[in-house]
Amino acid sequence: MELRMLQSHRWVARQADWTAAAIAGFGAGGILMLLELMWATAQGGDRWLTTRMVAAMVMGWEVLQTSGYDLTVVIAALAVHYILGITFAMMLAAIIAPFQLDSSLGLVTLTGAAFGVLLYVLNFYGMSEAFTWFSEIRGWGTFAAHVVFGACCALFYRMLERPEKRE
Repeated sequence: MELRMLQSHRWVARQADWTAAAIAGFGAGGILMLLELMWATAQGGDRWLTTRMVAAMVMGWEVLQTSGYDLTVVIAALAVHYILGITFAMMLAAIIAPFQLDSSLGLVTLTGAAFGVLLYVLNFYGMSEAFTWFSEIRGWGTFAAHVVFGACCALFYRMLERPEKRE
């Protein structure tokens, strides 16, 4: 029987795999958007409300006065969501890599989920000071979607990370 040594998770000079992080953020961002759309549809309200809220970050609050599907609004929301998803994934990779938190699937998933909790608090309590309309969608559904984003992002990063970057 082989005994496994516990890996130390102290800081080491290890660079993140930025390509893997960007792809992971893109994929996890897509999952988050689908969850938000499904949640809004299940609630029976305007399924495009969250899309307009995200687009309003760059298009202005006037977008919130409209309803329904609008291709320009969807494109703006996709751009914002993907840019933020990739940025947050790179931040997560910058935490995972030097502390070797990608040593197991369980640890990297837990790290990503905790990061998702942090993002939820930052986005819906901190950033809602600047973008007040986000306070309307605080709740368990949005919280769970951000936890799933973080967990998926971390898992995707671990799966995509090049082996030479992990050593």
